[in-house]
Amino acid sequence: MTAKYEVHGSVAVITLDNPPVNGLGYATRVGITDSLQKANADAAVKSIVLTGAGKAFSGGADIKEFGTPKALAEPNLLSVILAVENSSKPVVAAVHSVCMGGGLELALGCHYRIAAPGCNVALPEVKLGLIPGAGGTQRLPRALGVEPALNMIVSGEPVKSELLAQIPGQKLFDKMAASAESLAQEALSFAQAVSDTRPLPLVRNLPCKHPGGDAYFQFARNMVKGMAKNFPAPVKCVDAVEAATKKKFDEGMLFEREIFINLMWTPESKALRHIFAAERAASKIPDVPEDTPKREIKAIAVIGAGTMGGGIAMNFLNAGIPVKMLEMKQEALDKGLATIRKNYEAQVKKGKLKQDKYEQRMSLLSTTLSYDELKDADMVIEAVFEEMGVKEKVFKELDRVMKPGAILASNTSTLDVNKIAAFTQRPQDVVGMHFFSPANVMKLLEVIRGEKTAKDVLATVMAVSKKIRKTAVVSGVCDGFIGNRMIEQYGRQGGFLLDEGCTPAQVDKAMEKFGMAMGPFRMGDLAGNDIGWAIRKRRYQEKPDMKYSKTADLLCEKG
Repeated sequence: MTAKYEVHGSVAVITLDNPPVNGLGYATRVGITDSLQKANADAAVKSIVLTGAGKAFSGGADIKEFGTPKALAEPNLLSVILAVENSSKPVVAAVHSVCMGGGLELALGCHYRIAAPGCNVALPEVKLGLIPGAGGTQRLPRALGVEPALNMIVSGEPVKSELLAQIPGQKLFDKMAASAESLAQEALSFAQAVSDTRPLPLVRNLPCKHPGGDAYFQFARNMVKGMAKNFPAPVKCVDAVEAATKKKFDEGMLFEREIFINLMWTPESKALRHIFAAERAASKIPDVPEDTPKREIKAIAVIGAGTMGGGIAMNFLNAGIPVKMLEMKQEALDKGLATIRKNYEAQVKKGKLKQDKYEQRMSLLSTTLSYDELKDADMVIEAVFEEMGVKEKVFKELDRVMKPGAILASNTSTLDVNKIAAFTQRPQDVVGMHFFSPANVMKLLEVIRGEKTAKDVLATVMAVSKKIRKTAVVSGVCDGFIGNRMIEQYGRQGGFLLDEGCTPAQVDKAMEKFGMAMGPFRMGDLAGNDIGWAIRKRRYQEKPDMKYSKTADLLCEKG
């Protein structure tokens, strides 16, 4: 069973137990409703506590069930929440760690809520191109107030329970527990204290108004439209919350449900749900089990202090890992160091980074002009020019100086990682780690598995990528791996459009209107057009039949 039932004195405790985040799949929903019936039928039980086992109260609906008959099978989440509301005995939600999506909607259906500090509370459905679909847009504004609720629903971002508890007039949490450890005991005591209270309070009965009325919602809609660009869900969140202030509760619920179902069939939501599932699938490598031993990574070396090398270094500094950066000339080192400082200072200026954190990160960075000074690093990542002769010199040097067991990684975007590994006496320690520009911002990291890359190297790199907050995807060895293989084709077509008389700005504008974050020419400017040029020159030799635009080459030839 994925929901456990126990009785402690006069209190029945229902514990969701569906690891890792107590997702509200069909079996869990049945467990909750069966347990509620049992508690209501037992004369010795006076009140009920609903909580979650392990590291979550509940992370919400089981995404694997989305769009399948199981998601709608009775009891669906709406029926479960209705059963909780209709319980003749008070139900107290004891929330901790994670209370998100359907988990928060379930808690809002309980008569009372007690929260542990540090609990991440969110309605993140907008990130899947949806709105909350089990009363979140109708109950949260009543419990929390219209503005804070709308901000949470539109952003989908988690907020700590103790911050929500400080909102004036909020009815989301009836009590804050002293700690996560004392939550269970405090919830039992609270449940006993309210066992005789009647009538039972329901969030659905709370008033829901905004003093600004129509003007506020028009302002909110304009703001959200500007931020949402091509995504339909954020603006629909505003519509649903507005309905909570204007319609009776049951009418608002029907309105919410209609929007939810319509959004579920949009291409945007289908794509966002695919990405959500794909990101999780990408972190699993079939022949590298999760318990594969990992190498210890306490210090990093980065070869190259250019745009890419500096960005890569920042990822590790942000995660508290010391970095030693190598360049051939002091001038290049100074320039790279100045860029890193400038990036951090811009964050400090915007209030995104505290001054002491900035100083702490910079203190973890050291520089050198000598390969010999890299010998103690556990992992080295080269970010030198995209040319095989340059990579050969670097990897022969690394093979000479690096300690046994150090991981040698290449940030190559298109070159053959097996050839690079063959420049060393330790091909099992060589792997590709291709960051995307700007490396300190972009989430994607391609991990290129060479023919001889050891499994523990692969497992270590995947773990490290998580630590530096990247979405790592494993690729085999091929020209361009994953991202650049896709980009090559649409970049070529963009080039042909230039030859036909379009401007780079026109092509980029069309691609960005279509939904891409940036067009092919803006991207080329950011990465450096010389890199694309070097790749094309290599491909002219390897694939003489492949046709490319002449315009881009002419620009580079003119310097």
